[in-house]
Amino acid sequence: MLALGLALLLCATAQAAPAAHSAAGRPPGTGIWRAGSYPVGGARPLLFGVRWANGSPAYVAWIDHTTTRLALYPGLQEPPTASLRGPGEVPHAERWRLLATFNGGFKSGAGPGGFLVNGRVDEPLRKGYGTLVAYRDGSVDILDWRGRIAPGMLVLARQNLPPLVWGGRPTARASQNWLWGTTLGGGAAVWRTAVGVTRRGDLVYAAAAGQTASSLAALMVQIGAVRAIELDINPQWPSFIGYGRRGGRDPVKLVPNPQQSAYRYLTPDNRDFFALYTRAGGGPLVPFR
Repeated sequence: MLALGLALLLCATAQAAPAAHSAAGRPPGTGIWRAGSYPVGGARPLLFGVRWANGSPAYVAWIDHTTTRLALYPGLQEPPTASLRGPGEVPHAERWRLLATFNGGFKSGAGPGGFLVNGRVDEPLRKGYGTLVAYRDGSVDILDWRGRIAPGMLVLARQNLPPLVWGGRPTARASQNWLWGTTLGGGAAVWRTAVGVTRRGDLVYAAAAGQTASSLAALMVQIGAVRAIELDINPQWPSFIGYGRRGGRDPVKLVPNPQQSAYRYLTPDNRDFFALYTRAGGGPLVPFR
């Protein structure tokens, strides 16, 4: 059954790519992409694909930064110090422009680094840690945090250990298996996820089983990341869900994780997560209403 499911997914991925990917360019990497959400302005802001990494299928996504806005939400329990807790799910008032949701990083008890939403620091940002940030103009980046940016300038910041990819190459620390989280069963090659930024400023995401930090970093470089951080790991947590229609309707799981529903993040969840919205109708803050 697993082989049949993978064959069907690969077949779907090999279908013709949308005619318009974005107004300014196409996603990097080889292979054919497919639509991951409904179109916006005649273009596809989100594309899904499948690659191979370390002998396993890798589920990858490309996000056009010019037509989207990224949001970061606390879950019901993580981080435990969230000053704006919210409902632990995508706010109902914002679902009309929801494009996708995906998993965040490690639990705060694992010491992965800081957490910030709307300029408010809920977990201290640590120097030298890889940090996914979004600015008020909607642009996103991954930084090697040095504390030179005032928190009030940021819409969100999520750290998760040191950078995995820097300057378009895996970092030297990617080969240090002990650094990249406690794994189920104690092995180095497990389900891992990562997010990166391309040279153009778009986001790329990847999730795959059987990955070391080093093989995950190589995968991120393959799909165009010039900087990247690891996100959550182990089989239970990888989630990336696109929505075929506005309102959070027709959810499609990029990551075929049987332990998580396609409606995860549309119902209360204990873990923090990212939401991707269209820019139309959105302001320069993460909306909690």
